[in-house]
Amino acid sequence: MLISPTPLSLICALILCMPLAVVFTVTSPTNIPLQIPKAHRKLNLTPLPPPPPPAPLPLDDLSLLRIAARVNSRPPRFKKPKIAFMFLTTTPLPFAPLWQRFFSKAPKSLYRIYVHADPRFPYEPPFSGVFAGRVIHSKPAQRFTPTLISATRRLLAHALLDDPRNSMFALLTPSCIPLHSFNFTYRTLAASKKSFIEILDNEIGAYDRWAARGPDAMLPQVSLEEFRIGSQFWVLKRKHARLVVSDQRLWSKFKLPCERWDTCYPEENYFPTLLNMRDPDGCVPATLTHVDWTGRVDGHPVTYNASDVGPDLIWSLREDRPRYGDEVNVNATDWSGSERHDPFLFARKFPPDAIEPLMSMASDVIFRD
Repeated sequence: MLISPTPLSLICALILCMPLAVVFTVTSPTNIPLQIPKAHRKLNLTPLPPPPPPAPLPLDDLSLLRIAARVNSRPPRFKKPKIAFMFLTTTPLPFAPLWQRFFSKAPKSLYRIYVHADPRFPYEPPFSGVFAGRVIHSKPAQRFTPTLISATRRLLAHALLDDPRNSMFALLTPSCIPLHSFNFTYRTLAASKKSFIEILDNEIGAYDRWAARGPDAMLPQVSLEEFRIGSQFWVLKRKHARLVVSDQRLWSKFKLPCERWDTCYPEENYFPTLLNMRDPDGCVPATLTHVDWTGRVDGHPVTYNASDVGPDLIWSLREDRPRYGDEVNVNATDWSGSERHDPFLFARKFPPDAIEPLMSMASDVIFRD
């Protein structure tokens, strides 16, 4: 006969079972050493082999540009953009010490340097400092020929393929100097949603330039009404850099040799014409590289003498105002040329012997914004 448990008997049973519960908890499997099979007891601490180096870029322009035309036209999101400084030169950069000072306090994560050095010329002393190892595969480039356009497209292709964070592409020459610190330059360019490229219409001599390859040679790709003139020195956004390297339609005309060399300046016509035809609203029609054309008729701007170089010159160049296209018929929707005053960031044309006065005021004038 089974006896029904009473509350008192249940309490006594619980008290008697408590030591067993404590023993079970202490000796639970969580405190038992993990038994690892012998085959897995030794860890493989051999480091992984480094990734293979990237394949060298093609040396022929056609293949190089074809690859560059496939890059992403937008820099990665959530990462600070980089500025690609592209130097087109036939000399060992006489102002390298000044540029070295310009880049000295700049985070390396915010810029990249590329140099196109015409291989026909000696470069003594060789490129050093921030320019060391930054010379791309270069080919001869001569004025009054489309080779200057080819050299620039080559620079853009290398910069696009080298770093996906390159967001702005500034074209410079050995006679260019910075007018501000790197921080000022970077803030100005990184804040812009548009390219800065001079685009001029109705300029004197436009027809002669358009017809330099022969009457009607530019047709049907480029009519006289679509032909533009502008400074060869600009700062392009990434989408426009890719547009340039991918273009074949206009390039098929601008690469033709000129019949008249005295009106042949293809590098001053190709880029403004292309950008004006493809995306005029994406451009501020002005250059940020100051140049003085006062009284010049030979195709060369004023070259400052070393004796002219001083604080007053730097300040006056900074205060000067860019020319915005025609400024009468500015084609844009969100701004008016008459209301803008973008700062000049660079200036030319300076002789090599100006390096001493420039370095003497670098810290107190040029890089003090």
